[in-house]
Amino acid sequence: MPSHPSDSSLPARRHILRSAALFAVVLPLAACTASEDPLAEQAKAGNGKNYIAGDGSVQEYDQASRGKPVELNGTTYEGKTIDSAQLTGQITVLNFWYAACAPCRLEAPHLAKLSKAFKKKGVQFFGVNVRDGHDTAKAFERTFKIDYPSMPDADGSILLSMTEYVPPQAVPTTLVLDRQGRVAARLLGEADESTLKALISDLVTESA
Repeated sequence: MPSHPSDSSLPARRHILRSAALFAVVLPLAACTASEDPLAEQAKAGNGKNYIAGDGSVQEYDQASRGKPVELNGTTYEGKTIDSAQLTGQITVLNFWYAACAPCRLEAPHLAKLSKAFKKKGVQFFGVNVRDGHDTAKAFERTFKIDYPSMPDADGSILLSMTEYVPPQAVPTTLVLDRQGRVAARLLGEADESTLKALISDLVTESA
């Protein structure tokens, strides 16, 4: 049986994990508009300055290799509690983002589109904002016409908790959960619309 860290080592270990999880989101906030978005243009050009993101890789997990159901506890910017019970029985897409993240801005219209397209098929979307306050987050949602809720996670607790299920996240990261609340796919970096659509469609068919 594998050994477990002693209780005395857990605070230090949590501190290390939290630091790693938050490293991607400690950069200055930049203001952008929909018509003139230098951060999005920066991402299109492949210029990675001012943010640290994933490499665009996609990891799928078949049913046999999926871990335990995700435990999630958060509160949306509107004050609604989101917990693990709401992940059961529906396919869930969790997107980790913040407003000044260049690839987050590129993927936002695709996420908004897919959320609307799959809503009637039992698919729910939640955002997890790793940096922004209420006003900044809501302005981003208005700009990109996002109608699904996001949870603030400035202390990194939700992002950190996901390391129990999949390797540490970059920002943006998108997790697709099956109807049992287990991670079925992970996308690191900007979520490609066609790829995410295919991943969700596979789960809709699998769960039918």
